[in-house]
This record gives sequence, structure tokens and C-alpha cells, in this order.
Amino acid sequence: MEASPRVLGKASKIISLALPKGTEKLCELCQKTAHLQCTKCRVTFYCDAEHQQADWVGIHERICQMLVTIRSPTVLSLQQAGCIQSQLVKAELIEMCRLVAQSKLSEGKHQEALPAAQFCLRCSKDVHGPRSVQMVPAYLLLAEANMGMGNLAWAAELLSQAEWAALKSSDHVVHQRLHRCLGRLHTATGNLEAALFNFANDIYFASEEYGLDSTVTRGGYFLMANVYAKLGGLPIVRSLYSEVAQTWHCHLTKLLDTHVQNVQSPDTELEPYDEAERVEVDDMLRTMLEFEQNDSRKDSAQIALVAHCLAMLWFLAGDSLKALGFGNTALQASQLIPDLTEPIQGLLQLLHTAR
Repeated sequence: MEASPRVLGKASKIISLALPKGTEKLCELCQKTAHLQCTKCRVTFYCDAEHQQADWVGIHERICQMLVTIRSPTVLSLQQAGCIQSQLVKAELIEMCRLVAQSKLSEGKHQEALPAAQFCLRCSKDVHGPRSVQMVPAYLLLAEANMGMGNLAWAAELLSQAEWAALKSSDHVVHQRLHRCLGRLHTATGNLEAALFNFANDIYFASEEYGLDSTVTRGGYFLMANVYAKLGGLPIVRSLYSEVAQTWHCHLTKLLDTHVQNVQSPDTELEPYDEAERVEVDDMLRTMLEFEQNDSRKDSAQIALVAHCLAMLWFLAGDSLKALGFGNTALQASQLIPDLTEPIQGLLQLLHTAR
């Protein structure tokens, strides 16, 4: 017997006679004339069932009832106290949409991220105004979603607006994120010199905010290395990848040590592992491992280092099978490197004990 398909929210046709004269409802996603409305909140409208379902999966399921508060005008909501409450709800919606969009982008789900990113931008305009520097994160989210979908011209327009808003800011984090996104856009369009320029600025602002050895800064190194790989600059790629691997190895080793200490102290509450970050870091480390394994130089120390990083990452994520696979790869590559062999063997021992 076939399983019933999952119901992605419910929508009904808009009854035009029930609307005030001259009122036209627009689709939540494309802003075209709407013909359907959500039957739960009744304040969100769509041009067709496809956009209704896309919005439901992307963000609407999470925020459906919250929208009633800000989209259903009452006598109270028009008073000062009601306006303040509405702004607080919108601020909460902005943060919720930002987190959802960022998570989906980290997982490579650009199409699914689009509704949350669009709503984040729309709500940010309502709360902060269209030219506020606080609009920058929303522009970047929507630009990244469109880049992933191949809508490069629209992504460039969004980043142009983000650049204009960022002119008023001296915040290093704002400029770091902007330049990283610009670097990715120029990489996608093939303007590699511009990509290198923006990744260099990304690294500068990240080092000013977080320090040169931070994982955020090394993210810029990794992206710059990928551009040099396209340009054929393999010695530079090896050097940059080595810096990235060393930093992540130190970071993950500290996380692993803290994890082991916490397990030995039952009263200590473990912090949940960030799934979105894990996906992004896993992709980065796998890219570096594949490069090292395919490189004619076959640097065993670098292969062992990166594979050990992946083993620690998956151990912390709770996937013992993947951690064991990468741990064995690291151990095999580290046979003649005593400084690496011992911690790798220690991790494998932890894995065997846990099984």
C-alpha cells in the first residue's frame, strides 16, 4: 500500500467579493496577482499551489500564526502599544527567517532558502528602512540563494544594494560578510581577479574582528585558494590549504578535548552541535582532502591532518561510522609521522570504546 503524500499546508481560493473594493492580493513569493490564500493564517496569499507549497516548506510552516499578529489590523494594533508589539514580532521573525535561510544555504538548499530570505528582506525593510545598514544581512542571504540558483544578475543587483547600505557602517563583520559574498559572485561569473580582491578584503576584515588564526578568517583563505586553483597556481593553493587545515585541526582538537572532559563529568551539559556549520566545514575539508589525494606530490602529513579533522568533525557530530572511515585514512597516511599518529590512535580508541 502506497504511503499518503505529505500535506504541505492548505490553501483555498480567494473569494474576491469578501475583499474590500479595489483590493488586490499579491503572491507572497513572486508578487503577481494571487488566487489562493493560506487556510490557517488567512493573511498570506499565492498565485498558485506551487508557490504555496514552496513557501510552506521554505518558511511559512514555522511562522504561519505569527503573521496574523502583524497582518490583521485591529484598533489596538494601530495604537502606540500595538505598533511596538508589532515591531517586536517583526524583529523576532527577521531573526527566525535569517537562521532558517542560513541553515538551508549551508546545506546547499538554495531554492528552499529563497522564501525565508525574501521574507527576511521584506520584514527588515519594514523595521529598519530600505537604506539602513541593518539591511545588509538580508541582502546577502537573498543574494547567496540566487547565486546558488544561477540567478547571477539578480544576485549582483542585491549585492550592489548591500554595498550602498554598508557604506554607512564601520562594522568589520558587515564588511567581511559583504566581501565574501562579492568574492563568491565574481568567482561564479569568472571574474577571478575581482574575486581575489574581495576575498583579500574578506580576510582583512575577518582578521581585524576575529584574529588571523580564527576559523572565520581561514574560510577566506580557503575560498581564495579555490580561485588560485582555477588560475593554475598550485603552490599557492597548497600553502593556503595548509594554513586552513592547521587552524581547523587545532580548533577541532580543542572541541574534542572539551567533549571528552564533559563526558567524564556527567553534571556538565553539552552544547548542541551546529548542523549547518558541520555541513559547510565537511564540504571544505573534503575538498582539501580530495585535492591532496589527487596531487602528484602526495603530501602524507597533509592528508593525515585533513582526514583527522574530518574524523574529529564526524565524531563530534555523532556519526561513528564516518569518523572511523576518516580516522583509518588518517592513520594510514600518518605512519611515518609520530606527532600525528598518537592523537589519531587516541580518537580511534574512543570510537571503538563507544561502539
